Amino acid sequence: MNTSTQSLLDEQEVLSIINATHSDIFSVLGLHSHPVEKGLLVRAFLPDASTVEVIDSKSNIKVSTLNQVHTSGLYEGKLGRRRNVFSYYLRVSYAEKIVLVQDPYAYPSLLSQDELYLFCEGTSERTYQWMGAHEKTLANISGTHFVVWAPEAKRVSVIGDFNFWNGASHVMRKHIAAGVWEIFIPNVASGVNYKFEIMNENGDIQPLKADPYANSMQHPPLTASKVSTSVDYAWNDNEWMDKRTDSSNQYDGAVSIYEVHLGSWKRNTNAQLPNYLTYRELAEQLIPYVVDMGFTHIQLMPISEYPFDGSWGYQPIGLFAPTSRFGSAEDFKYFVDCCHKAGLALLLDWVPGHFPTDAYGTGKFDGSCLYEHEDLRKGFHPDWNTLIYNYGRSEVKSYLISNAIYWLDQFHIDGLRVDAVASMLYLDYSREEGQWLPNINGGRENLEAIDLLQQVNSRAYFNYPGIMMVAEESTSWPGVSKPVESEGLGFGFKWNMGWMNDTLKYMERDPIYRQHHHEEMTFSLIYSFSENFILPISHDEVVHGKSSLLEKMPGDDWQKFANLRAYYGFMWTHPGKKLLFMGCEIAQRNEWNHDQSLDWHLLENSMHQGVQLLIKDLNYTYRNIPALHELDCDGAGFEWLDSQNSQQSILIYLRKGKTGSAPALVVVNLTPSVHENFLIGVPLSGFYRECLNTDSRCYGGSNTGNGGGVNSVQHAYAGHEHSVSITIPPLATIIFEWQP
Repeated sequence: MNTSTQSLLDEQEVLSIINATHSDIFSVLGLHSHPVEKGLLVRAFLPDASTVEVIDSKSNIKVSTLNQVHTSGLYEGKLGRRRNVFSYYLRVSYAEKIVLVQDPYAYPSLLSQDELYLFCEGTSERTYQWMGAHEKTLANISGTHFVVWAPEAKRVSVIGDFNFWNGASHVMRKHIAAGVWEIFIPNVASGVNYKFEIMNENGDIQPLKADPYANSMQHPPLTASKVSTSVDYAWNDNEWMDKRTDSSNQYDGAVSIYEVHLGSWKRNTNAQLPNYLTYRELAEQLIPYVVDMGFTHIQLMPISEYPFDGSWGYQPIGLFAPTSRFGSAEDFKYFVDCCHKAGLALLLDWVPGHFPTDAYGTGKFDGSCLYEHEDLRKGFHPDWNTLIYNYGRSEVKSYLISNAIYWLDQFHIDGLRVDAVASMLYLDYSREEGQWLPNINGGRENLEAIDLLQQVNSRAYFNYPGIMMVAEESTSWPGVSKPVESEGLGFGFKWNMGWMNDTLKYMERDPIYRQHHHEEMTFSLIYSFSENFILPISHDEVVHGKSSLLEKMPGDDWQKFANLRAYYGFMWTHPGKKLLFMGCEIAQRNEWNHDQSLDWHLLENSMHQGVQLLIKDLNYTYRNIPALHELDCDGAGFEWLDSQNSQQSILIYLRKGKTGSAPALVVVNLTPSVHENFLIGVPLSGFYRECLNTDSRCYGGSNTGNGGGVNSVQHAYAGHEHSVSITIPPLATIIFEWQP
């Protein structure tokens, strides 16, 4: 051994420190009782140091000069006097400078056994409060406490700007029972870049890993985690948060959601690439626009940090980090705050179904399949080339439950729309026979995923009453929006994918053939109240060769616009809450492109202006007529007056509200024919005010209508004692409000 002074450690242990392979580094570095003599001993590993002195923190007096016991930089020495309680720092001389160093190995564990127990049990809801990187002050020394889960690792080190990315400098302490590693590193503050260097059980160094619990990450394509500030944001939404606790608002109230991809809603044309609007600029531009358009909610496509723009956020790596593309976490909180002050609820897309295989991510995190299943038949998505979480592993459940709670807690988010729920529920999702493993009962249901979703929904609603938990679930799985205690999944709402698929298929047909496919517009009413539904026209319907909504419509340009307006009228009067993807409100001609702004220049054309105005008026009509929203999730809120007129492709129905609410009569004509003196049997006598007509001139239509409304007459028709005679415009939806 090449040493200046003989170490009290044996040669093998010295080498394990130098080579960063020691299994319990805190047992040898830092302050310890001297193993031979009375008193204390300090040991430090400081490569390239020439001298190391121990300084009493209280008196700033040198109490010892450490001996170099290995030329690689291992120092140790006995203190000049014995102390039971001792606070110190190191004065380290290098070739050209002297540095004062707070010894990270002088600090005890900062983790509680209760925290570790709940984490390992799979019931921790707020793991983010201590996992990851958190600024702390200990004995008047500021620094950052790092914690990571890596049970199969032989060694874990924090590396970063502060230690020249040297894995031997800050080896962490392992809590063997929990598989959790920690270290408090003094003088490391917010803004510092870091990763974890992990040695697997075979002694091999893994690809450097980002922190799964990081609250901030570098702007892609850079991949390091960042220590983020611990300063609390000063929220100004107390009034909103207090009112939100009334969960009846979301079921009985108007819910009209504007789905947004922040990177392409609008671009900053004055900036150099990437020319995104920031969270704060979006607060100034997006929020007033959504309010003016009459929407009640914004839903953001995923903003958890993601490496690849083309994934739209659906392959996240930093689940706890708002993407740095648009600013800081504080900036995003400001955006949420502004939403609430403007009276808008904010929903986030949440992706617990899969995660990408990028080397710096959570895949094979400690050399083992930690977050994912080891068997690819359960742990890999063939559709997306992504990994699937091991929902049966307790620590992974704590990770995902805590992440859902994190957004609701730290960012005041009003709900989560859970992506790709069907892929979580079915073990054979997109798999052929022999490519999947059955559950313990021999079935195809993913019992562990079901349990996770039920826990997430139960805990989210318990902690934050009044939020919305929404499932994108594309199958007929029963009870998606039923309570967990009723054996449901516990979501508040489910996207009605069947309605979307059937009605868009119908609208793409030439009107001459629609009479043969009438059931595509009526079938949804057979099951519309089996779940609490949201009617989604989402981003998925306007990409990948599917065409924009306008270009799906048949006919010449006038008919395309008329078809689209009629469809929107049908959507806004059909039972169920509403969701519309950005750009659809201006009748975007091109498919959505995530790499550029929406085509706002289209609004220079009156036909596009007309569609935008229609969406605005539909939102206000939907909100102002209780019958159109109060019983969206209740069969008592809908009555067919004529569902069988396939030959003329006409739909006639009533929307009803709670007791005392005036019903709304809706007439939908899906051919270019005009029908005059069209008789409709109605249950109530009175005046039927024409409050919205999608064929109005202001929307770009032919202005065929009923001059403000019609009076009923006492003439029995179609099983009703009263009737109205109306003019039905071409390719249009008309909404009448009954007035006694």
